[in-house]
Amino acid sequence: SGHVHLPTPQNVTLLSKDFDMILTWSPGEGSPPNVTYTVRYESQDRRNKWKKVPHCKNILRTSCNLTCELPNFVKVRARVKAVSGQLQSLWVLSQFKEYHLDVELAPPVLHVNVEENSMHVSASFPLPNCVKSFSWMYDLNLWEAGSEDKVTSVLSVSTQKQYEGIFRKKTVTIDTTALRGNYCLSARSSFQSIDFKHSQFSQPVCVLLNHQG
Repeated sequence: SGHVHLPTPQNVTLLSKDFDMILTWSPGEGSPPNVTYTVRYESQDRRNKWKKVPHCKNILRTSCNLTCELPNFVKVRARVKAVSGQLQSLWVLSQFKEYHLDVELAPPVLHVNVEENSMHVSASFPLPNCVKSFSWMYDLNLWEAGSEDKVTSVLSVSTQKQYEGIFRKKTVTIDTTALRGNYCLSARSSFQSIDFKHSQFSQPVCVLLNHQG
């Protein structure tokens, strides 16, 4: 058409990480140093109705967090173009993704409060504000430190207890009367979409119980 275009953004990907849905890309080869980027998205059920993303217009960074922009239960895709002065690149499209189906969960952060014969455990999640209403749950493991086989995962520990499907707003109280020594806890997030999704297990939190002396 005779128009000069900027190099197009490369590796345009809609990816999920730790409850967020993020569009990422890299600068096109030979891009000028002052290039900025603009992002839009469309739903699969409303094709060619590209919505603007106000916080991702003329940005210098090469990512855009779309989590709280996206409609629920609908596949979406995004596109990005480079802009420099009067010049623009062509739009580059990502693949379609759907938040509930494709979101990658983050492990919960455990809060442990030890009392004389009991231990209270709760979990908090690094959730964006827009998804606070979801029924995330967590699975909790408890085992005696040193009893786990370092090669196998904590899931196969015979001395552990598992507490599955605990809703995230609930505090779990564990009777520690019979427990002596150093015990560790670890948890993962879980969520029922079409099937169950799980996060990785959190880093273990270890506590000394009923220590004499």
